[in-house]
Amino acid sequence: MLIQRHRGETVQLSHKIALRPTPEQVDYFKRACGTARRVWNWALAEWNRQYEAGRKPNAMALKKQFNAIKYRDPEWLDENGQPWIKTIHRDAHAQPFKNLERAWTRFFKDLREGKEAFEPKFKKKGRCRDSFYVANDKFQVIGTVIRLPKVGEVAMTEALRFDGKILGATVSRTADRWCVAIQVEVPDHIFHRHRTGNGIVGVDLGVKAAMTLSSGETIAAPKPLKAALRRLKIRSRRVSRKVEAAKVAAGFAPNARLPKGTRLPISNNRRKSARTLARLHMRVANLRVDFIHKLTTRLCRENQAVVIEDLHVKGMLANDRLARAISDVGFGMIRSQMEYKANRYGTRLVIADRWYPSSRLCSVCGWKNEALTLSDRAWTCPECGTRHDRDLNAARNLERLATATALPVASPSSNGGTAAGRVPVVVGKVTPVRDECGQQATSGQEKNHAHLCAHS
Repeated sequence: MLIQRHRGETVQLSHKIALRPTPEQVDYFKRACGTARRVWNWALAEWNRQYEAGRKPNAMALKKQFNAIKYRDPEWLDENGQPWIKTIHRDAHAQPFKNLERAWTRFFKDLREGKEAFEPKFKKKGRCRDSFYVANDKFQVIGTVIRLPKVGEVAMTEALRFDGKILGATVSRTADRWCVAIQVEVPDHIFHRHRTGNGIVGVDLGVKAAMTLSSGETIAAPKPLKAALRRLKIRSRRVSRKVEAAKVAAGFAPNARLPKGTRLPISNNRRKSARTLARLHMRVANLRVDFIHKLTTRLCRENQAVVIEDLHVKGMLANDRLARAISDVGFGMIRSQMEYKANRYGTRLVIADRWYPSSRLCSVCGWKNEALTLSDRAWTCPECGTRHDRDLNAARNLERLATATALPVASPSSNGGTAAGRVPVVVGKVTPVRDECGQQATSGQEKNHAHLCAHS
């Protein structure tokens, strides 16, 4: 489930449901995905050509240009001279133009804001996400069945969770599993959920334990990649051997780089090995996502305030020794899910400054340990004599950022901005957490809280 955006008193949600299609329906899904991919590539090539010629391309003009040729251009006709695109519903080859316009808009916006920007790229079969779009007036959901154009009724593994206005659907494939993501616009009071607790917790993310809570609880990550790494290597080697055999059969030397545009023949055994490898990758990803969803939901449902650190995940992944372990836990995914679930449960999410020395500060007296290194998992405060577990101490310091006795948020200078020695306990930048319904709401989340309480 993904929150897309707010619109007045409504919120857009998406429910992704696995499908049970027949072989004939799977064949249509594959052809629809191929059509969407080919139209995207045509639109991107035409966009680049017009831009290089000094023109200002736009999605609507490209769509009209494509509609004028799709039934008569030889490139879009089959061996019998018939337009094969007629066998695919029009939404599959109309949506890529809108997606391309959004991609270019996002690219230029990131450039203006000084962020890392990525141009839209051509899609290659087997190297991109297979999906196609269906407009809301072209399909119907009835219980655990969805009726799609051209294919009829397709069984779903569960019913749609949300009651509201259906905006559209996207059918996609992961490994050999087909899913449909249905976008629904729901009222604001349905979107918000009631919390089961009003605690305040600091969360320290780590590799050894996925989370260490300020309550003293440590939550270990399942680390699905580490558990499946041996099988992944074995299955990857099987696929590689079959690719090398195909090279030799095509007249190329083993381990040789193929000329651009060369397509090797694909044997049935190679297809089976590739599907087996893809299913294992999907299992690893599903285990990680399931763990993170359950954990972040629990934290937002049981607490009125959660404090996490603003981790520089991209910089951490530059460490070759820790990159795999960090990716296996999913730091970035935890942050993104906490942000939208905190809004849904009315939980205040506090993001600690990236340079806040949560591990270095004594959570009892405030003394700062400048000599602490990454290998030090425990240390003793020379000021008050308290023995600290590194992760638990950091979580307790983070918890204090959500209270009126928060330590000052450090600045980027001097490895934390505060001098070595005792740090006074004073009110920091973070304001005290308000009662759920007891005071007047001022922030956006508090307004949502008040709205939720009025309907309870």
